[in-house]
Amino acid sequence: MTSAAYSPVALITGAARRIGATICETLHSEGFNVVVHCRHSTAAAEALEQKLNQRRPQSVRILQADLDDHAQIQQLALAAVATWGRLDALVNNASSFFPTPLETATPEQWDNLINSNLRAPFFLSRELHKELRRNRGCIINISDIFGMRPMPGYSIYSIAKAGNIMLTQSLALELAPEVRVNGVAPGAILWPEDISGSEVVNPEKLQQIPLGTLGGTQAIANTVLFLIKNAPYITGQIIPVDGGRSLKQ
Repeated sequence: MTSAAYSPVALITGAARRIGATICETLHSEGFNVVVHCRHSTAAAEALEQKLNQRRPQSVRILQADLDDHAQIQQLALAAVATWGRLDALVNNASSFFPTPLETATPEQWDNLINSNLRAPFFLSRELHKELRRNRGCIINISDIFGMRPMPGYSIYSIAKAGNIMLTQSLALELAPEVRVNGVAPGAILWPEDISGSEVVNPEKLQQIPLGTLGGTQAIANTVLFLIKNAPYITGQIIPVDGGRSLKQ
């Protein structure tokens, strides 16, 4: 058995790119073995796996799953624990994000946004809570400041993230004292991407942020790391990481 088997283990959903990938790298640099979940971004996941395994062999594994499919959620949970025989942290990062104006919103859009932002984190937490209890682990849900105050034209997304916040608070009560459950609510962290994957830059948005800049993915990853490793008496809390954006009307 290699020394990697004795490292704490984290499962990060939606981990191949952007915020999820930075969370993976940050936890890995702190000694965690990392289970990288992806759905479609297999090439990016494989590149991340290769880079991190070069730093510490056999410390990263990719698991592919469609979180809209309950059977695949169950399989993901079993495989994540089986990889190194334990799980210490679950980071529910996977998320869909797109506008849904009331006049044009569809049931399919509702299902997509609710499933990725609320249903999947709930049921993945359910599947893993016994293992997390055994290791006195933690769950981190990536929410959004627009779960606290709605974003115009994004009603379903805002509803889903509001539910994600209540999920965090509810599970914090239900899983205490063995498991801590907290949330991180990003504001403007990265420019959004268009359908081709190119960033859509909008400098006017920076005027809405008191600190005047985008936060960058490391700001979220650092907060996740803090909640996992350095916050033993914090549970049921949502930490906005938004440069002060949520202070403005």
